[in-house]
Amino acid sequence: MTAQSASSTNAPAASPSPRASAPQFAVRDFSMLISLVCIWAYFGVMSPEYLSSRNLTNLAIELSITATLALGMLMVILPGYIDLSAGSGVGLLGGVASVLVYEQGLPAPVAMAIALVLGVAIWLGMGSLIVTQSIPAFIITLGGLLIFKGVFWRVIHNATIPVINPTDGGANLYSMLTTYNLPGWAGWALAIVVILAMALLTMQSRERRRSLGLPMEDTEMAFLKVFIAAQLTILFVVVMNQFRGIPVSAVILGAAAVSVHVLTKHTAFGRYLYAIGGNEQAAFISGIPVKRVVIIAYGLMGGIVALTGLMRTAFAGSSTTTVGDLMELDAIAACVIGGASLKGGRGTVGGVLFGALLMASLINGMTLMSFEQETKFIARGIVLVLAVWMDVKLSAPAR
Repeated sequence: MTAQSASSTNAPAASPSPRASAPQFAVRDFSMLISLVCIWAYFGVMSPEYLSSRNLTNLAIELSITATLALGMLMVILPGYIDLSAGSGVGLLGGVASVLVYEQGLPAPVAMAIALVLGVAIWLGMGSLIVTQSIPAFIITLGGLLIFKGVFWRVIHNATIPVINPTDGGANLYSMLTTYNLPGWAGWALAIVVILAMALLTMQSRERRRSLGLPMEDTEMAFLKVFIAAQLTILFVVVMNQFRGIPVSAVILGAAAVSVHVLTKHTAFGRYLYAIGGNEQAAFISGIPVKRVVIIAYGLMGGIVALTGLMRTAFAGSSTTTVGDLMELDAIAACVIGGASLKGGRGTVGGVLFGALLMASLINGMTLMSFEQETKFIARGIVLVLAVWMDVKLSAPAR
């Protein structure tokens, strides 16, 4: 892919001071929140049940599935690559697990583990082809999209395969990925842990940047971010407990988000991803094992694709030929809307989550109001284009 070399010619000559960029940073940081509030307000007025605890629980499950895949997409976008096969992989790996459970009679945990291992192995192979054979990621993953879709249909015999074996006599671990909810007390305990973890990570990050002499955002801005995040966490628990409690899929998303955040922001591997996306040639010269890092990034993507496939199929209750359709586009859109650059070198977990929430809220609202399918496609495309345009406009003064 040529994105890496292109990015090397666009490096700024000098970085603006933290103080000078603070107002712009605030606008970019809260633009997604403002857009989200507008979407929720519109659908809340046009369809009052949109803000009901029942619908918001369904929205949380849908968000968990889309955002989890988007987090994996972030791993390959950061170094300047792409994955167009993710949606087909979601269907294939979910279908493999369903066939193993329903037709082969394997225990659900074993079938899920096989799907996860298979996903990692396949994506490691694709990553190796991309970097060792110098084939553009666009071509390899586009071929993967077609291959995985065909294999998926063969695996499920173009039929509907349930995620539960009739001999199980009820739900299994596979189906519980999107049907089980935490009890109320567990939700509050989890919220306290999350809030304390956010505050601790923020303080550690600021202290590390201070010790290295790196620029930092204002203390007030950092506090405001944590405060807003804490309020949203509390509100989320309150709303979810009004229905059945926090869905386990939301817990899975939270664990995936924390893992990806720590990996990208607090490890050498994460710094390598940003460095490769910023300037691949410079990263190679500086001693970064570019090929190995990219291959590992694709391997991690494969594991997340498998996890998403299990959740997507469990949410549908069965594996069908439409599972995973266009999910790769939703994942890419969530990354771009959240501020990630398709050239690489820029993107955050928080931005991806907000981008996924915005897209999921839009789709959920249109579905609730019985919008036509073509209208949904048009709206999603417009939102994506507007997000890129806004990102370009807000980034222009800093260049």
